[in-house]
Order: sequence, then C-alpha cells, then structure tokens
Amino acid sequence: MAYQVLILPGDGIGPEVVGEARRIMTQINSALSIEMRISEGLLGGAAIDATGVPYPDATAAAAKESDAILLGAVGGPKWDSLEPALRPERGLLAIRSDLELFGNLRPAILYPQLAGASSLKPDLVAGLDLLIVRELTGGIYFGQPRGFDTTAEGERRGYNTDVYSESEIRRVAHLAFSLALKRGKRVCSVDKANVLEVTMLWREILIEVAREYPEVELSHMYVDNAAMQLIRAPKQFDVMVTGNLFGDILSDAAAMLTGSIGMLPSASLDQDGRGLYEPCHGSAPDIAGLGVANPLATILSVAMMYRYSLDQPTAADLIEKAVGIVLDQGFRTGDIASENDLVRSTQEMGSAVSDALASLIVQKD
Repeated sequence: MAYQVLILPGDGIGPEVVGEARRIMTQINSALSIEMRISEGLLGGAAIDATGVPYPDATAAAAKESDAILLGAVGGPKWDSLEPALRPERGLLAIRSDLELFGNLRPAILYPQLAGASSLKPDLVAGLDLLIVRELTGGIYFGQPRGFDTTAEGERRGYNTDVYSESEIRRVAHLAFSLALKRGKRVCSVDKANVLEVTMLWREILIEVAREYPEVELSHMYVDNAAMQLIRAPKQFDVMVTGNLFGDILSDAAAMLTGSIGMLPSASLDQDGRGLYEPCHGSAPDIAGLGVANPLATILSVAMMYRYSLDQPTAADLIEKAVGIVLDQGFRTGDIASENDLVRSTQEMGSAVSDALASLIVQKD
C-alpha cells in the first residue's frame, strides 16, 4: 500500500526548503522501494492569496486523507494588516486542531560539527540531545473566552484564557513518558504551579501518570527556572514536557543551543501517529528568494516523518547520517557558518545531502 503524503510549501522560504526536502524524499523512496503518493496544497499566506482564507476546505480534506504532512512555513508582514482570524498563523493553528495533532516533538540535538556555532560555550552544549514535548492543541492559544473589549472607563482590553482538561494533560504526559523510555528515562515537567491553577492541575496529572512508568524519573520545574537552566546547563535535561505557550517559548530558546534554529525539525502527532512535520524556523521573509535559507531542518523533519508516521526507520537513519556527512565535509549555510567553513546556497546544501545519501545507499547495498 502506498503512503499518502501532503506537502504544504507555505510562505517565505517555505517553498525553497521544501523543494530540497522533496528531492530527498524522492531519492530515498526510489532507493528503498517505498511507495508514496505525494500531493500539494495551500496553507497560510499562500492560501489567503489564492482563496481568501488561511486553511481552505480543499487542504483540510487532503490533510485528513494523508498519512503525513510536510509543511514549509507560514506567515509574513504581507498579511500583518489582516484581522486576526484571517492571518496565516490561523491556518497553522486550525490544521493542528482539525487533525488533533496534540503532541509536538522538538528535538534539540547539537551536531558535534556545530559546537562552535552555538551561542553557548562548547563545553556546555557538546553532546546535547534534548527532546521537548509540547502540548499543541490546548492551552492559551485555543482557550475560550478570548478577544477584545472596552471597560466601563473606555479603556481597551485584550484577554485570553489558559485552560486544560485532565484528558488533554494525560495524553501528552503518556507521550512524553513513552518517548523517555526509549531515551534517558527522565522527564522534566515544566509548569508555573506556584501561581497558575491550570498548571497546578498539570502537575497533579503528571504525578499520576508517572506511577504507570516506574522506570522513568519525573522532576518538576517552574518555567522561569527552566528557561534559566536551559542556558545554564542544558545537558541536564532528557525529555521536557510542557503546555502550549511555555513549549513554544522554550523550544525556540533550545534551538539556539544547537547553533541555529535552521537546524531544528519538529513533528506534531495525533493519537495514532499521523503527523505534520515542519522546520521550527518560520518563513524568514527577509531572506525569501535569495537562495540562502538552511534546508537541513526541513530535511531532518522528513527523517522524523519516516520514523514516526511511516514506520520507515531505515530511511530516517540514512537521511540523518547524510546530514552528518555534509556537516563533516564543512558545508554550511550562512546561519551556521564559522570562519573557514564552506558556505553553500540552499540548493547546493540540498545537493550535498543528496550526494551523501547516494553514497550511503551504495554502501548499504
């Protein structure tokens, strides 16, 4: 049976990095005889321009029929003047909610070749292998009521609601613990349980779920301390699990530990392992069309797709090894380049990964 994969190139640098990732998909599918039907759709600003809405019905229908989705990026200043409900980012929130993609996995792995590109001293980040599990379909980004109003005194006011149900917390907790079993068997739950009732419940549920995983060590950390500890001693963490808002912030902070947000892939999974895969770097409209964007996070997102949704671990391993070879060769895009590195364009970097992948496939055969 052929896998059904939907590609959503999106906005800004999205089409550029997705183009290189698609090349790798075609190559690995051919080499390993993986049957795959690939279709394309619209999301975000590109969808607004074409249809007037950020998440068209056609995209929603195709997404629901797909085993996995590869997304480039959404957003840009071109659409900032639109009302909030019609902005590109609403399309991203909508597809996550529509497909119940509740579990966001953001690995922060420092390739040894990039230790010098990290914003921290090499001895603090060398060997870093951290996984942030972020709850993705609840919390303050989706809670009701939300909106704007005016007080009796005529002052404008904006408000949002941070809310989690027990079942929402429990399912992301199980995901974090199950992943920790395959790693270092440590989970750090990040909350603000000293002041926020919603995270008091979060902590209670994490403690309950932990009893079902006696092999895994559970610890708790307030989010402000967690942010500090990520910078002070990031290697103390194995798996971090947290809510939507905190996870959004902490995972971007963790990205800089790896040298560049251009190196950070992500997966957003539903209860059955279907997922949406995307780089963490955003649409970067300031460099769109210049051919300088780093495609490695998108290519590594493809590796995650083969591993988590398509059950093709060999393909995932080969892609990740190919990226390592390219870094060993000294090839870099500008965001991860240091003195004496060989700076390459988006397309040249994709070609280098393709060449490395070809050599690995020959060795495998």
